[in-house]
Amino acid sequence: MQAGLNLYSLRKSIGTEEDFLATAEKLKEMGYSYLQYSGAAFDPERIRRVCEASGMPVFLTHVPMDRILSDTEKLMEEHALFGCKNIGLGMMPWDTAADEKKCRETVEKLERAAEKMKENGFAFFYHHHHFEFYRWESGKRPIDCLLEEAPDVNFTADTYWLQFGGADVLAWLGRMKGRVGCVHLKDYRIAKAEKEGGGWEFRPQFAPVGDGNLDFPAIVKRAKESGAEYFFVEQDDACDYPDPFGQVKRSIGYIRSAL
Repeated sequence: MQAGLNLYSLRKSIGTEEDFLATAEKLKEMGYSYLQYSGAAFDPERIRRVCEASGMPVFLTHVPMDRILSDTEKLMEEHALFGCKNIGLGMMPWDTAADEKKCRETVEKLERAAEKMKENGFAFFYHHHHFEFYRWESGKRPIDCLLEEAPDVNFTADTYWLQFGGADVLAWLGRMKGRVGCVHLKDYRIAKAEKEGGGWEFRPQFAPVGDGNLDFPAIVKRAKESGAEYFFVEQDDACDYPDPFGQVKRSIGYIRSAL
């Protein structure tokens, strides 16, 4: 199975063009096939040069919400420079998600931008976290609003955040059918940590794919049935380890051998 990496996982290693190119080449050697651009300044010409030099295409991005809403035409032109048709948003502001009125207004604006992108051969992808499963007093949630009121908004389904949000991963991949062209493969494990004063506590932790508790063979099967085309490894805390590249290498090793 082919998979890509969301570069946010290695954000400290893509700050300069030289570092970005070296990182892309290392990832290709590991067995990654493509990239998501996120975690550094959005420079379309630099992205184009690195893609061409490394042979690693970018198939998804995360860009600022204000550009998606107010600079849609220019954003599409910039993505066309490096051949990327999928324009992504990493998240909406927390205070927006917490307020039903603000959230509905924002989703309406995102839908208009998504409609414009679709008309021009692009697709807009919203990457959810856990807070989109917060339930307002009305009983509805931000994820319901996105799903039911914004038909041109696609989803980058994130396996860790679905689990963390108390959602059924397989069921939600099914609910997003036809609108889940991109998936973040992110494992979920329970880590043990020593408490101050003695004793232990257990808490969820990001993990390389295959090192946690998620059933990835079943997840990938359901995602493909729901129309997923691109699978991106993402490990938010990989940069906190002594060997970040070793973390993402574990993921692609598991994917290529088990999926």
